[in-house]
Amino acid sequence: RLGLERADAAEKALDVIVDLLEKYGQGGNCMESHMAFTYHNSFLIADRKEAWVLETAGKYWAAEKVEGGVRNISNQLSITTKIAREHPELKEYAKSKGWWDGKKEFDFAATYSYVDTARMTTSRSRYCEGYKLLNKHKGSITSEIMMEILRDKESGINMEGGFMTTGSMVSVLPQNPDLPCIHFFTGTPDPAR
Repeated sequence: RLGLERADAAEKALDVIVDLLEKYGQGGNCMESHMAFTYHNSFLIADRKEAWVLETAGKYWAAEKVEGGVRNISNQLSITTKIAREHPELKEYAKSKGWWDGKKEFDFAATYSYVDTARMTTSRSRYCEGYKLLNKHKGSITSEIMMEILRDKESGINMEGGFMTTGSMVSVLPQNPDLPCIHFFTGTPDPAR
């Protein structure tokens, strides 16, 4: 929210977020219940001209510039080797922990998470299912199709049960600055409503 408030472009919003991360770190409970549950964060940041994926692991972070096609995030680190910007100590910290030898190509998701990145796009995870649904409509995604994807319960995109989807947003950002941007938000936790 502070990125939206303080920046007028996607990359500037990325700067706002990483500056705040460097200064304050991240944390806080991810649930309203008394159960302590925290995790790192991923962000899709877009404006009319460009889009970024920013993923965090503690104070460390990596950012991927989206160059085309489809891209999604969901409850796991997904930036692998396509890193456009990174925390200045990201690789050195990984080396100091023994997570990366400094010789093979650096893979952020493989280094900073427990997820096997080779299985990441083939498992039945929310990330994988979201990627499949986006790819199915690649080149013809409309706001209505995006809403259908976000309502999809079978894939796990729209979660039910102990962990529920808390909100969804679809934005239309025309490249032509004369056209207005349009943002759709859910009014209830369940996007299917």
